Amino acid sequence: MAEIIQKGGTWNFDSDALRLTPGRDKGVGLLRRTLGELVVPLGALAGISFEQGRRSGRLRLRLRDGADPLLHATGGRLAESDDPYLLTVEPDRSGVAEYFVDEVRTALLLGEVPSGPVTEYLLPGPAVPLCASAGDGTASFDGDQVRLEWNWKTEDAKSAAGSRTLAVGDITVVEWQPAAGLENGHLRFGVRGAATRMPPKYDPHAVELWGFRKDPLMALIGAAVQARLPHPSTATAADVRSWLPGIPEQRPALALEDDHDALLRRLRELGELHRTGVLTDEEFGMAKQAILRRM
Repeated sequence: MAEIIQKGGTWNFDSDALRLTPGRDKGVGLLRRTLGELVVPLGALAGISFEQGRRSGRLRLRLRDGADPLLHATGGRLAESDDPYLLTVEPDRSGVAEYFVDEVRTALLLGEVPSGPVTEYLLPGPAVPLCASAGDGTASFDGDQVRLEWNWKTEDAKSAAGSRTLAVGDITVVEWQPAAGLENGHLRFGVRGAATRMPPKYDPHAVELWGFRKDPLMALIGAAVQARLPHPSTATAADVRSWLPGIPEQRPALALEDDHDALLRRLRELGELHRTGVLTDEEFGMAKQAILRRM
């Protein structure tokens, strides 16, 4: 048995599984705190490493491809503070971290655990029911159906049709993308019979995300849905063809705007969000400066 306790969390290894418990430090992200304790079976691991830095080190787990629905749904795009498989290690605990790594690697070797892809999920995904509000809507999932509801910030072209209820059996793909810079993110569901992609801002099967605190919670909903879909190793070409990277999105005419006009409109949107209390003074100031630099 091996254990390491840090501000960001506690990792415990008992030869068959790793128990990863998030800490209460302010550096632990909202997604990580909401997800709670994770139990990772040894057979789901592809490897473990300890990376020594100048001020602190990092313990990092590498899971086998296809083992975790959360990793599949987020595509490696989680922020470090939300990554459940990363633990910051204080300088005086580097020896403990190295011992922890040796124990896990020895167990992998003795157990002859392969490091290649798997054909079924080895972790269950986030517990349901789940509900999260961020960006232009609220997404909830009870294990059988996804419910998408819109708020006053949703584009009229999207909200006009009302809320959406999607059965798991009709969902083919889950796509979560965090906001980056001036590019908004989204949680999007590919639905059978509705293959044409639109920008998330107008897509009735997507919640657009603007880079605020609760955005990562949408990743948990995406992962919970992903856990109930057929494993990616069994996906057919028909299920994913329209979702392959590089296929241009079909944008409605109202989305085709001059860049400068789009930035001005974005400034007005941010001002309204700040006025109504959605954005703090600090968040508004940072977003405003980023847009002004683009102009």
